[in-house]
Amino acid sequence: MRAKTLKFKVILYLAVALTLAMLVFTVLVVRHQRDELLREAVSHVAQISDVIKNSTRFAMLTNQPTYVDSIIRDVGNQGSIEKVRILSKDGTIIHSTYLPELGLKVDRKAEACVLCHRGDAPLEQVAQSQRSRIFAAPGGRRMLGSMDVIRNEPSCYTANCHVHSKAQTVLGVLDIVYSLDDIDRKMRTNAIATAGLSLGFILIAALSVGFFVHRLVYVPLRDLEAGAKRLSSGNLEQTIPVRSADEFGQLAASFNVMTEALRNSQAELREWGRTLEQKVEKRTQELRVAEAETARSEKLASVGLLAAGIAHELNNPLTGVLTFTTLLRKKMPDGTPDAEDLDLVIRETKRCATIIRRLLDFAREKTPEKKFADINQVIEDTARIIERPASFRDIEIAMDLDSDLPRVWVDADLIKQVIMNMLVNAQHAIEHEGSITVRSRRFARPKSPEPGMEQVTMVEISIIDTGCGIPEKSLKRIFDPFFTSKEVGKGTGLGLSVSHGIVRAHGGLIEVESTVGSGSTFRIYLPVEPPAGEGQSTRSNQ
Repeated sequence: MRAKTLKFKVILYLAVALTLAMLVFTVLVVRHQRDELLREAVSHVAQISDVIKNSTRFAMLTNQPTYVDSIIRDVGNQGSIEKVRILSKDGTIIHSTYLPELGLKVDRKAEACVLCHRGDAPLEQVAQSQRSRIFAAPGGRRMLGSMDVIRNEPSCYTANCHVHSKAQTVLGVLDIVYSLDDIDRKMRTNAIATAGLSLGFILIAALSVGFFVHRLVYVPLRDLEAGAKRLSSGNLEQTIPVRSADEFGQLAASFNVMTEALRNSQAELREWGRTLEQKVEKRTQELRVAEAETARSEKLASVGLLAAGIAHELNNPLTGVLTFTTLLRKKMPDGTPDAEDLDLVIRETKRCATIIRRLLDFAREKTPEKKFADINQVIEDTARIIERPASFRDIEIAMDLDSDLPRVWVDADLIKQVIMNMLVNAQHAIEHEGSITVRSRRFARPKSPEPGMEQVTMVEISIIDTGCGIPEKSLKRIFDPFFTSKEVGKGTGLGLSVSHGIVRAHGGLIEVESTVGSGSTFRIYLPVEPPAGEGQSTRSNQ
């Protein structure tokens, strides 16, 4: 592994950082364990002191020093207890597991006594945490000493065998010396084990990180380096492997996309160099088509204006023709050839008048006079008009209306015209017997009338027929003015166009589904509520 590589640097820096961290961790752990073990030892020695005082209490009250010596020796032979002794108030050792020091007097400046005898008068009370001391024995061994005061309790100064007065508060001191050899041995073992585990963790962590750096960082970087060299040499055919979904994988994917884009751009430049003239010609043709579409739209608008003008010009002559023809017809007896000819003229004149009226409706957009209306009632009133003509052709009209439908903000007359156009078209699409189903419901979710517009709550009116259906090529044109698939003389091609305009004026839309031979479904979507600010007074009045 070379010293300049990223992998080597990451492993080195990580090993140094982990070593420092584990060193601090080991020191803290060892210190914590030492403090815990010392606290346990102090607590253990304090318990032993309480046991000795309670065990020797009766012997002292009955003045049996031999029994006290026996108890002290038995306790001193336990575990790590080095020495147990009892000192009188004046510092004389009266009981001890170390026999040579019996009768000796302890100096007040000794390490066991200096805490209480710092001044001229000894301290009456010493905190529990200050009663213990750690010192080194002559052989270098560490010892834990603990002093506990034997106080003159009422049971002592009232006993017949003792001569202590009530004013004497302290009778003596119980001093226990406890060896810390086991604790020191355990501390060394724990420190060595912790250091070994730390070193093992550092080694495993460094090797693991090195492996992952090699796998997740070094290898992808090497792939990118090789890909960049190939790219600089002009080789755009070979991609680099995407080994993961992380940032390096995204970078590799982006590099491949860039390579492919450069390759496509290079190929496109070569292609443009070879076929520039063809592309210019193609773009020119597309521009001409766009211009033709624009001209067609303008022509359609002009046709609307022209149709309005022609309708106005023809309406008066047609009214005169219809009037005078009707008068002549009244003078002719029924059944004569002249009467039949006049009937034909009247019939065709009325058809021309109807066409002219529809032309006028198409040319001028009538502003809807909206108010809240019961859409189910509008549907029923409209269906009732064509119900009888439909029954003559064995066409059944079924109603599936939602009774919980809210009142809708519409121009009821215009919506009747839309539904009438749909029902008439459905009736014409059924050649023999069939059915027409009219369904109303509140649409399940808000819907947008046009892309980019705000979604609003709508009601849906579905008109389903079992007729011949509409060819797919005609579906895109059925709302164009003057487009019709009916025979000559049976339609003007304005019904659906006018209906589409009315629905859009209400802020709604029309959708069509059709299958040739199975039938068609027209869905009309109308907003329930008026736009913001519109119709508030009407709503409040209601």
